[in-house]
Amino acid sequence: MTTPVCTSASDAATRSLPNATYPCFTSYVRARQPVLLRTARSLTANPSDAEDLLQTALTKTYVAWERIEDHRALDGYVRRALLNTRTSQWRKRKVDEFACDELPEPESAPGHDDDPAERQALHDAMWRAIMRLPARQRAMVVLRYYEDLSEVQTAEVLGVSVGTVKSAVSRALGKLREDPELVLVR
Repeated sequence: MTTPVCTSASDAATRSLPNATYPCFTSYVRARQPVLLRTARSLTANPSDAEDLLQTALTKTYVAWERIEDHRALDGYVRRALLNTRTSQWRKRKVDEFACDELPEPESAPGHDDDPAERQALHDAMWRAIMRLPARQRAMVVLRYYEDLSEVQTAEVLGVSVGTVKSAVSRALGKLREDPELVLVR
């Protein structure tokens, strides 16, 4: 059912907009704003954005008021303005990420050289230090840190308690921290 939009503009509506050139527009906005706001909210996720979207669409409608021939179809005009405005906003959004064929090279941490020879030397020094550990500690360090097993899984594989794994790994890491070959690397 279509209600007449501009039978008579109330004095209060005209007074709220001091420079209101179109009193019919004022009465239309007062009558239809809740319905149009619901439409705007369905187009956006944020209620504040919906209010901004509706205001923009109503501004566009106000500017085109004289060109609108059939004022009985104003709801359709405003809804189209809402949709077009939202689409324009969506198209203009800033895109911070771009898809690419190759992943960018990771930046190296400050102080670390990406020289493959130095990395290999560090790798070799670490393995020599691990090989100097007692067999039981070496097995626990390898399972925990190279095979990435949890303490419980390491204990199950070796048939010892979790506490034994914790204490043996702690002692092994202490020995590795004190290893003279690895001290030079730090």
